[in-house]
Amino acid sequence: MATTPPRIFDPVRRAAIRRRMAALQARTDAPRYLIGEMVEDVLERLAFLRIEPGRALVVGDWTGDLGRALAGQGFAVTATDPVLAEVPLQEEQPYPEGGFDLAVSLCTLDTVNDLPGALVHLRATLAPGGLMIACFPAAGSLAKLRRIMLAAEPERPAARMHPMVDTRAGAELLQRAGFADPVVDSHALDVRFSTLLGLVADLRAQGLSAALADRAPMLGRPALARAQAEFVALADPDGKLAERFEILTLSGWRKS
Repeated sequence: MATTPPRIFDPVRRAAIRRRMAALQARTDAPRYLIGEMVEDVLERLAFLRIEPGRALVVGDWTGDLGRALAGQGFAVTATDPVLAEVPLQEEQPYPEGGFDLAVSLCTLDTVNDLPGALVHLRATLAPGGLMIACFPAAGSLAKLRRIMLAAEPERPAARMHPMVDTRAGAELLQRAGFADPVVDSHALDVRFSTLLGLVADLRAQGLSAALADRAPMLGRPALARAQAEFVALADPDGKLAERFEILTLSGWRKS
């Protein structure tokens, strides 16, 4: 009997966050370090595996860098996005195309309600022998920001941060979705921030704002003051806060 996945994320809010990200990315100084790290990781993996060029599906790379790099290697690239594409992609529903030799998803699967279903549909896009790679922020990311939010609301903290997948859960998801030879690993990207508002601005510009279905109220002035005080307390002697992003990479093959 099929079960309905819990509604953790709000698809409408998720789409609005991604559209705002696109607008903020029009600025020349917009931060792109997270997706840039993912693109580099994917290209290094493909170079190691020596994948023969074929048809490639790229989901969520709003920079276009991965698609251009793959095209330069001889891949025929189809690029799409949950919101920004001319025909938006429904990640939790069957894809309109199949037969891809490579399918890559960047920084979108962490905010779908039916992650197992999304992986099943991603596998269905592959031709036999095709490879899937998915990268997104994982458990362990933004640990200091979580502490800051708890300090801001010490008595009744609202849910403001996403639940995140760890490596163990990632392995179970790949097996559940039917991928062969699954590989799951993560690596850290450390970034330093001068202010709390600068950290929040970077998250917004990269589409990482909270898309939770139960929207938390805005922080009042006393709570914001406590948050800023905690930022200062956690900062290094030079006044900058070192925050960590854990990037989870899932990969697997379609054997049949």
